[in-house]
Amino acid sequence: MRKLAVALIVFAGAAAACGYQLVDYARPESGARRVALPTLRNDSYEPGVELLVADALRREFLRRGAFQLTDDPAAADLVVSGSVLPIQTSSSSFSSVVLALEYQVSLALELHAKRADGIEIPLDSRSLRETERYLASADVAALRRNREEALRRLASLLAVRVHDEVFEVVTP
Repeated sequence: MRKLAVALIVFAGAAAACGYQLVDYARPESGARRVALPTLRNDSYEPGVELLVADALRREFLRRGAFQLTDDPAAADLVVSGSVLPIQTSSSSFSSVVLALEYQVSLALELHAKRADGIEIPLDSRSLRETERYLASADVAALRRNREEALRRLASLLAVRVHDEVFEVVTP
């Protein structure tokens, strides 16, 4: 029992020395508490992808609880807006008879965060781009479903990154 207690103390000390800490999303240190997430502009040829991304962003911001969402940009401390860039789809693996086995789809966002005082907060564009693979299928409905699921995963992943980026920029 004593060895276990010593091991826990050593582990806690090592974790604290490395700079790891728990993030308290309930109390951001800055004054930015209310965030507006208007639906993004769709610059791609994929109908409805802007709604998919907006839904993922809102879910992530609500799930984390660091900010209060508002529908009115005028009442927000921070407004995150922008667009969904054109979606890239390509074959990524082939069978021995040159049939596509997998495709990959790339989703990229161009976002801007603006504080209530008009100051633009830069967001790292490298974190707003990701690629996902999905299985090919001779069944058109299955292929479409696989692509939609890949886009959902990408939207969720990018929403996590956007939240983290906003939280890091807003809280010093």
